[in-house]
Amino acid sequence: MPEGLLFTMGNPLLDFQVHSDKSFLEKWGLKEDDAILCGEKHIPMFKEMQEKFTVEYVAGGSTQNTARVAQWMIGQKNVTTYMGCIGNDEFGKILTDKAAEAGVNAVYQKHPTVKTGTCAVLLTGNSRSLCAHLAAAEKFTVDHLQVPEHHQLMTKANFFYIAGFFLTTCPPALMTVAKHCAETNKVFAMNLSAAFLSSAFKGVMMEAMPYVDILFGNEDEAAAFAGEHKFETSSIPEIALKIASLPKINTKRVRLIVLTQGPKSVIIAFENAIQEFKVEKLEQNQLVDSNGAGDAFVGGFLSQYIQDKPLNECVAAGNWASRVILQRTGCTFPTVCEYTKR
Repeated sequence: MPEGLLFTMGNPLLDFQVHSDKSFLEKWGLKEDDAILCGEKHIPMFKEMQEKFTVEYVAGGSTQNTARVAQWMIGQKNVTTYMGCIGNDEFGKILTDKAAEAGVNAVYQKHPTVKTGTCAVLLTGNSRSLCAHLAAAEKFTVDHLQVPEHHQLMTKANFFYIAGFFLTTCPPALMTVAKHCAETNKVFAMNLSAAFLSSAFKGVMMEAMPYVDILFGNEDEAAAFAGEHKFETSSIPEIALKIASLPKINTKRVRLIVLTQGPKSVIIAFENAIQEFKVEKLEQNQLVDSNGAGDAFVGGFLSQYIQDKPLNECVAAGNWASRVILQRTGCTFPTVCEYTKR
């Protein structure tokens, strides 16, 4: 495959990962299996995490996780390009090294004064709660895309993926990519990413939606989107069909909706029809950590989609990648990908 085939853009974060308890979540107003942006009240939490728990540092950020997993599944360096903003600090160096180790071509914008973004990852049993302090990650500017060599990376890619979290960061950059895809008939994929985005960032999300060729999400995010848009149904397949039928700019491509439901079937809405793909169940003692499982699914799915594989193979790859991540701590994976050896 050509280098730079898949172009991704997001909020690069260094994860502060700890095994916590429910009382700690309650103290800081957090919920299990939830993802929120860090408020002022959460800033002291990071220091308390370092004092109270053993912290594992993992290169993270939703889109960066997906890029790393896709690159791992592909097994050929630099097929994936990633852009985001980091600080000119030690955490930024760690992220740069981790991306290079994963074979991702990370073209970071570096902020001279703001620190690299971090994310509290609080693990309680098999659940996780994410609280992201974007810091430098939210300082990304559209002019980074306009640097000639960076613009060239965008124009040579054929597939694009941006998680919904980037709606909070730099809508002009997201829309630059979205419009480029519509004008050149390239594939633009996005993710609902978190339930709160459908309401708190409804305006920018719906500005981008007409450009979306592939939309990923889970059942909770889909339900939140349906509620915000008064779909008047709680049926995930019906919600998928309604999202698929929303107005679209590039009518040459039929919108594809991919919704995961944990251990339940993956729901696909495409060409006014629903397909369901069963998920191979993991035993309770195999479940280690749900952090990054959704990102991994998208990475696995896209690793095959950009190779023009049929939908059933894309979903199978997504489920396989998710299973690997679920059995490990954080969004991590073995050095060698065994997927093609199955």
